[in-house]
Amino acid sequence: MANETIEPAFEVAISNSKINGVIICATNTYGTFTYNHTTGTRTLPSGESLAHELNDILYLASGTKLIATIAALQAIDDCHLSLDSPETISQFAPELLNKPILSSDGETLTPSTNPITLRQLLSHTSGLAYHFLLPYLSSWRDKNEVPLQPGHRRPVEKAFAYPLIFNPGTSWSYGPNLDWAGRILERATNTTLGQHVQERICKPLAIPPQDAQFFPVKGDEPRSRMVDLNPSDPEGLGLAVVGGTMDMNKRSDGDFGGHGLFMTAEGYIKVLQSLLANDGKLLKKETVEEMFSNQIAPAAEENANAVFDGPTGAFYRVGTEGIKAGHGLGGLLTLEGVDGWYGEKTLTWGGGLSFAWFIDRANGLCGLCAIQPSMPVDMQTLTDLKNTFRHDIYRKYEAWKKEGQEKL
Repeated sequence: MANETIEPAFEVAISNSKINGVIICATNTYGTFTYNHTTGTRTLPSGESLAHELNDILYLASGTKLIATIAALQAIDDCHLSLDSPETISQFAPELLNKPILSSDGETLTPSTNPITLRQLLSHTSGLAYHFLLPYLSSWRDKNEVPLQPGHRRPVEKAFAYPLIFNPGTSWSYGPNLDWAGRILERATNTTLGQHVQERICKPLAIPPQDAQFFPVKGDEPRSRMVDLNPSDPEGLGLAVVGGTMDMNKRSDGDFGGHGLFMTAEGYIKVLQSLLANDGKLLKKETVEEMFSNQIAPAAEENANAVFDGPTGAFYRVGTEGIKAGHGLGGLLTLEGVDGWYGEKTLTWGGGLSFAWFIDRANGLCGLCAIQPSMPVDMQTLTDLKNTFRHDIYRKYEAWKKEGQEKL
């Protein structure tokens, strides 16, 4: 809960077998405040249990989306792509041209009138949606796509070939937008998303190459540090992170920018801190400013707010219920600040059911929480623990600042 303290709350959850452990990292703009906390254990395929370490390799699930967003924005900084030019889509993702819109009856298709742009892909305003979140889209897919045979995989363009659910730019929906953005990057730069991440994100931030890999993780040493390679997940798919019900990695052919990355908390916090400081190591300063700007057009605000405040809104809100929100490039964007907590224009998102991150430039703080769930997943426990992290890390930061002032 929001009023609880990180250490006892997570210990109780471990003792009650609700989770196996957690890795939490937080820092401020200048790197003078650091909070690193690990507790609990991971289990090797042999059955041996080891205490969690900061360099454990985690399945990020949708935490991948921030990394793919940065990669796409780097290609824009390099003038390979454009945020708003239709030519970016027509040249590098012609499959997205003239996509029809599927109505909620799951049958009727109507033409779209607005072209999709890369900006819309990076802000989930393109009209693309995940089929597994919408029964009528899932039903259309079941009727119109050839089922994937066991052991086979699909690239992005075949995995997400289904229709839109609204006219581009007129609402917001969570979907495979970053998978497409990653594919566009690959086509524009003649490289893989994984290779780009290594060269343009890992190298500038001194993240070891083995510590950030798209599925499957390769090498005996990094595989020995994987949280999600264990007796319950012998293929290292990251099943616990997504509740044990999905195997997207097993069905993905290539590097998927929406879900496919495995990375250490040590590496991910370096990415968050670089954006927080806007230090120029990853992106141009003006590009980072654009990330923290609301990307939902005024004409789409009503529809988008209906999604954020609707039946599934708690998932999309990532702990910001009751706060006016929009969407930046890379995550949900708070449009108002809360005393003692998230400041205005805090960028935040997560991954699966158990990973959460935020970047609060108003207060100069960023952090991540990577919970290792027990199976079956207790969703309420995970929700409560993520909110404990989100709020208590601010109390710890304030206490640190007060202690520093007292020493002056």
